[in-house]
Amino acid sequence: MQDPNEDTEWNDILRRKGIIPEKTKEKEVTEDQILDIVENTINEKTGRTVNDLEKKTLDELDELEDEEDERVILEYRRKRIAEMQELARKGKYGEVKEISAEDYVQEVNNAGDDVWVVLHLYKSGIPLCSLINQYLTSLARKFPTTKFLKRPIELRGMKLTEAELEWMLGQTKAVQTQITEDPRPKVKDVLFSTLQVDNDSNDW
Repeated sequence: MQDPNEDTEWNDILRRKGIIPEKTKEKEVTEDQILDIVENTINEKTGRTVNDLEKKTLDELDELEDEEDERVILEYRRKRIAEMQELARKGKYGEVKEISAEDYVQEVNNAGDDVWVVLHLYKSGIPLCSLINQYLTSLARKFPTTKFLKRPIELRGMKLTEAELEWMLGQTKAVQTQITEDPRPKVKDVLFSTLQVDNDSNDW
């Protein structure tokens, strides 16, 4: 059966013929009534009444305001302490740990869903690998919530700075870095620019 309170042309015809009763009109609420409801709710929640506030002196009102400010500051402090405790709980790494092939599954795969793992596969005696290990040691202290690991292996070299490594780790969201732009030096394509100059000078 169709809803008799629904606004349809059919229901309007049925109402005119007296087959279904007239639709009950909803009580309208004025803006002043809404304001009164909101003020009453606020006063109930704070334990104050409008009459109490009107009877207070300016000094008493200032004291109430100070109490409200203090309550807000205490709430902020409580939240901040909880955030710091959570960070301290998560920030249990702070160093680069060397692992073996046997440790890989435990340290990497089973690290946890909310743990980022940075694994440096390096070769001893390669200056770049030693440099990256130094950078990772510094970054591990800077980002103690990220698990930094290293493992010896064959690796091809390239030039890299600590800022570049931090930026690359930030791009993968492994660390929360303040570096927003790629710090790697921009490489000029000499071959392309030479071809471009040759084309500009060649007017055949």
